[in-house]
Amino acid sequence: MTAATAGLSDPAPARDPMKYALIAMVALFWGLNWPAVKTILSQVPPFSLRAIGFTAGAVLLLGLARLSGHRLRVDRDELPALVAAGLCNVLVFNLCTAFAQTMMVTSQAAIIAFTMPVWATLMAIPILGERPGPRQIAGLLCGLSGLFVLLGPEALSAPPKALLGPALMLVAALAWALGTILMKRRVWRAHPTVITGWQYVVCALPMILAALTESRPALAEIHGAVWAGFAWHLICSLCAAQALWYVTVRRLTVGEAAVSTLLIPIVGVSGAVVILGDPVTPRLAVALALILAAVACVLGARKPAR
Repeated sequence: MTAATAGLSDPAPARDPMKYALIAMVALFWGLNWPAVKTILSQVPPFSLRAIGFTAGAVLLLGLARLSGHRLRVDRDELPALVAAGLCNVLVFNLCTAFAQTMMVTSQAAIIAFTMPVWATLMAIPILGERPGPRQIAGLLCGLSGLFVLLGPEALSAPPKALLGPALMLVAALAWALGTILMKRRVWRAHPTVITGWQYVVCALPMILAALTESRPALAEIHGAVWAGFAWHLICSLCAAQALWYVTVRRLTVGEAAVSTLLIPIVGVSGAVVILGDPVTPRLAVALALILAAVACVLGARKPAR
């Protein structure tokens, strides 16, 4: 989801049933990636998971770009922004989410991750010179309220170790927001699949080195559920969802694309409850509602495409 928004400029047709099917598939593939990754982490350590995922993502996306006839070479002046945004969007976000999911339930992690649009709105003020409107201020208040409800007042007196998981997820959301802002600061000449593919390449190298320090189970010891999680993560999330998103954004207005992102945390939380058995509590439901309201306020304040 890093460079995909670059295609959000074409108005959508009045009626396009396939458009809604694509939105549903993308939300399903990316939303269920949360419980899939949690399942993988039950046996595969975080660095190894990300080394495999980033390498596969690089091969799949750059291969897709080549088959689609796009030039794989990136102009030299685009490289600094590509690397900076990739470190935020890919490396920091995915690494923090992986470690955080080993420390907390997936449903809570997904909710914190999708506070990203709120932080992106705040960062756009000093970086892009944007001014927050009433809806953006309301979104910020809803987002902060959602975090407070999710963590609860006991977080104020909890030991630092108990807050490490939520803190890592907050760092992930902030990194994702900063990476999004960095991507939006310039008009890219390279295609989004090429940009994202090279970002995976840049981030795969340190993860491969870090994975050498980890102990991993033998292939024969890996459970069937973990293999299924890997299949979903690599095929559905990194490949299919990314490719479908590039197709989908060309059929959507900016408003439709913004609203469609709200489905992802809903699917993620629902998947964590059904697949992983995460408990459904009033606090979780209220926090999810507040975060969704925050994202809706922030995204709804954007100007429509022309």
